[in-house]
Amino acid sequence: MSTLKKINVVRRALMQGLTKNIGNTNSTKNIKLTDKTTIKKVLISRPNQRLGNLLLITPLIQEVTNTFPGCKIDLFVKGTIAPIVFENYENINNVVELPKKPFKETLNYIKVWIKLKKQHYDIAINVDKNSSSGRLSVQFANATYKFFGEASEDIESKYKDYEHIAKYPIYNFRSFLTQLGLDKNESPIPSLDLKLSNSEIANGQKLLKDIVNNEKKTICIFTYATGDKCYSETWWEVFYERLKAEYQNNYNIIEVLPVENISKIGFKAPTFYSKDVREIGSLIANSVLFIGADSGIMHLSSASKTPTVGLFSKDNIRKYEPYNNNSVAINTNDSTVDDWIKVINKILS
Repeated sequence: MSTLKKINVVRRALMQGLTKNIGNTNSTKNIKLTDKTTIKKVLISRPNQRLGNLLLITPLIQEVTNTFPGCKIDLFVKGTIAPIVFENYENINNVVELPKKPFKETLNYIKVWIKLKKQHYDIAINVDKNSSSGRLSVQFANATYKFFGEASEDIESKYKDYEHIAKYPIYNFRSFLTQLGLDKNESPIPSLDLKLSNSEIANGQKLLKDIVNNEKKTICIFTYATGDKCYSETWWEVFYERLKAEYQNNYNIIEVLPVENISKIGFKAPTFYSKDVREIGSLIANSVLFIGADSGIMHLSSASKTPTVGLFSKDNIRKYEPYNNNSVAINTNDSTVDDWIKVINKILS
């Protein structure tokens, strides 16, 4: 582990220890919410800059919008990608962005917190119960109702899919609302959604056509991932050769490249490279299947409504698996290539 990573581990542990008792949802439980139409302005706090983590809050945004029709939502995030991800969410009012490197942009960092404090919200929501910055932001915000992300005593065991990082914030928030006096909500959890427009999807179709120039359907692969989630060149080359043997007669197989412009198969497949996440999503939306390791692009595929096969070598499948639109997570440690092909065939059938 690098020195920087070690410092971040210590920093997170320290901040979580200092903030674990900050904020108390119980303080608003005695204030009953008798009329949902009074909720006009909502703060959702997810101070994180990673593409995947931002896409994973799109279900919660849909949940809040469905619960409080006509409300306006401010997002408290980190970095600069959120306005792009939520570009087509009409009820997103403001995106309050913390700088990615606060120690290098201290003045700007302070200004953002001051900007947050000046606003008033009907409800402030912390997405990640383990986020110290999220808890701090909800505590700091001026809001009638404050939800810090805690789970009720029985909720974790009630839902089989509770562990998923896109789902437990919704289950927790629904529980909070019932404690405020609203009716219990048992509707299906919304899916990830980039909300691609018709024009974006049409542009993605053109981009794909420029690469393959035929009428065959397309399978997208993504061979990169960060850290120990990334499979080796040898692993991918074996899998890619099998994919070709099984599917290249009837399907195009193209590789979506990461921003680092790295290919674990040595650029052997036709490739697509872009730094525009919406453009990448629009191209994937025109494919029949996406295959890739746990990554932000895997979640982008889910949010683009394409059936997604997520490849996992770590024990975090239940937390991060793609879950919408005929998508599947595969534990590659306890299965074989033959097993993976069977899964792919079932999706393509």
